[in-house]
Amino acid sequence: MRNRTAQSTRRLTLWVAACTLVAGSTVLPAAAVPTASNPFSRLFSRADQPLTEYRAVRRMHAASERGKHEAWMEAWTELKDGRFNYRIVSERGSEAVRGKVLRAMLEREEDLVNSGNGDKGDLTAANYEFEDAGRNADGAQVVQLKPRRNDPLLVEGQAVLDDGGDLLRVEGKLSKNPSFWTSLVNIVRRYARIGGVRVPVSTETTAKVKFVGTSQLEIVYDYESVNGRPVTTAAMRVEPARIAAR
Repeated sequence: MRNRTAQSTRRLTLWVAACTLVAGSTVLPAAAVPTASNPFSRLFSRADQPLTEYRAVRRMHAASERGKHEAWMEAWTELKDGRFNYRIVSERGSEAVRGKVLRAMLEREEDLVNSGNGDKGDLTAANYEFEDAGRNADGAQVVQLKPRRNDPLLVEGQAVLDDGGDLLRVEGKLSKNPSFWTSLVNIVRRYARIGGVRVPVSTETTAKVKFVGTSQLEIVYDYESVNGRPVTTAAMRVEPARIAAR
């Protein structure tokens, strides 16, 4: 019994440690786009208003394989005057996962943004090379993303656009695994226009953790205001409802 308990504790420790690092890769990126000097900037909307300020409820869910270790958290998050802050309003599930994964993710974002490094994961020509890849099987425009450096904040994969050039989602694998314990870290980040500004609305991350199995992290952003203006996000509420029901 003691050996089994010790083994379970060790696996939880490994999984939490790995997920803490993966969580750092889900920092909310600015909805920036390639500069006009980039030859593929035509695939993105030209008249883009940057995301400089927001207030949103963030709903987060983390789980190990088969949900053995699982937790949920909701927090008010705010970006204003270049500073990020958060306030947790509800949480449930594994105490270790809540503290070492979900809360750690918010702390990591706070450190990055408030230290002036919040742009390290932005979708810009400073971070990526862009290549026109035509259309995918669904007929959507696709731009290949090639990170300019190995960084767990950057995604090696593709950006999927609508016919108007608006960014729908970024999908692929992290250009660098966050730790020795993690491999095959896949991420899907979805975008939409709210109040005329392109913003992230959800992030889904799946990672393989050595000796433990698959871990999943889901985040949904429910905006109250964008760039100082109140917004309505009724159309985005399907994702929070799905996470809450799990």
